[in-house]
Formats: sequence, structure tokens, C-alpha cells
Amino acid sequence: MKNILNAGLVGLVLAFLSCKSPNYNAMLENNEPKLISDQFSFTEGPATDKTGNVYFTDQPNDKIYFWDWKTDKLSLFLDKTGRANGTYFDENDNLITCSDNEGEIWKIGKDKSVKVLSKGFEGKRLNGPNDLWLDGNGGIYFTDPLYKREYWQNFKVEIPEKNLYYRNKNGKISKLETFVQPNGIIGSVKLKKLYVSDIDAGKTYVYDILGDGKLSEKKLFCEMGSDGMTLDQDGNLYITGDGVTVFNTEGKKVHHIKIPEDWTGNVTFGGEKNDILFITASRSVYTLQTKTKGLK
Repeated sequence: MKNILNAGLVGLVLAFLSCKSPNYNAMLENNEPKLISDQFSFTEGPATDKTGNVYFTDQPNDKIYFWDWKTDKLSLFLDKTGRANGTYFDENDNLITCSDNEGEIWKIGKDKSVKVLSKGFEGKRLNGPNDLWLDGNGGIYFTDPLYKREYWQNFKVEIPEKNLYYRNKNGKISKLETFVQPNGIIGSVKLKKLYVSDIDAGKTYVYDILGDGKLSEKKLFCEMGSDGMTLDQDGNLYITGDGVTVFNTEGKKVHHIKIPEDWTGNVTFGGEKNDILFITASRSVYTLQTKTKGLK
């Protein structure tokens, strides 16, 4: 009778936990991240173009590479990138970069032409734009923490706060929020949500997007900071640091992808069907086939 009772209690507990477990079924069974290359110094800023190829930065070496999903090979795209870090493609397939050597934001065409979109804020040098997301209306949300680089020359702090900014389609920049150390950022036009990580505070926040550069009050999304971030088609948020950790729309942890590196810097979806996770991690880049797709 005791064994039957214990078994019944175990069954009830398991059923309860099962009911409470978030529904997440985006990963293929027994599928591990695939190492593409470990030839870099520090990889960052993956962004996917219209054809599914992924561009990413090797910031210490001041280079941008791209991964061709058709061949599964890497090629150099651009040398001398302004020390590009975070990147994102605009609607015309130009690569928009946080180029922190001079605290700038660049637009880089597929023909490798360069246009500086932003040099500072209110006449002052930015600390070093780190990551960005484009809202589909010509606007750019970007984070500006402070990570002093050894390659900066004659740098002095002109803006003591670490802020989230918005650059509208006409080039006007507005300060939106101050953080301890803002870093990863991602949004969704479809969901009208913006996620911003305060990495040193160990928190990630979510906003409702109310209009061009207009946000709701920030709401705590999860008690974990992130370097780079991405979203899948179901609104699950993928954040980085210790591998890749996935949170559902309610801010509950639902999955963890282990990456055999000291630090995982960023992640995005790419490939022909936008269903391959492309992961930048320290000296390496990895891919992981999934059953889901990235969300715009």
C-alpha cells in the first residue's frame, strides 16, 4: 500500500510539473552545435542578409566575415570596419554596424561602400555603441555601454551614463534610458516588443514599442543579462553568455544550449529557411539546425 501511495504521489508531482513546464520544442534531438571555425580572436555581431547568409565581426582584428549557408564556408567581407561590434541589416540589405573605434554607427553596402550615420550625441562622443536593432521604419535602437578598448587613442569619457538611444530616419538621436551596462538588444516589428539587456546588473528588460522611438515603461523580463540576443518565431528569447539560454514569452527559462567556449557572445538565425542558429563564441563560430525560425 505504501509503495502504491508513493508511486501515486510521484505521478501527481510529475503531472503537476509537466503542466507547469513551458511548451518549447524547437530543438532537434541529439543534435549538437557544429564548429565552423576557431580561427578568430573574438567573434561578435552576427546578422543575416536577405539570402540567409550570416555576417559577423572579429572585432580585435577589425574584420567582418560572412558564412555562406550554401557552401557552409566562411569568407572575408571587409577589412577596416571601424572596429565593428554589433550589426544588423536594413531593408535594403546594407549592414548597419556599431563601429566603436570612434564611437560611430556605420552603413556598409554590399559593394563595401561606407557611410557614417552617427558620430555622437549632442556634440559629445558616444562611449562605444555595442549592439543595435532596426525598427523597420528607418529607426535604429542602440546600446552604448563603456568597454574601454586598448586600440582607442586619446579617448576620454564625454557621456558618463551608459544609455539606450534611438536614431530616427532623419538622423536625430534621442536618449531613452540609462542602465548599469546596457549590451544586447533585439526587437520584433510583429510583436511590437524591444528587449534590452543590462548585463552588469544581471537583468534583461522588455518594452512595448509604441511608435518611432517611443517605448512603454520597462518591465523586468528575466534575471539574467546577455551579450547578444535573438528571437524565434514563437517569441522565445535566446540570450548569451554561458552558452545560449532560451526564455519563453513569460520570461521562464525553457532550454540551454551548451557551447564549449569560455564565453558565448551573440546569436542569430540564418540559412535558406532562417532555421539555423548561428552562434559567435570567443574565438569560434558554430551553427545549430533547429525546428523553429527566426522572428523579424
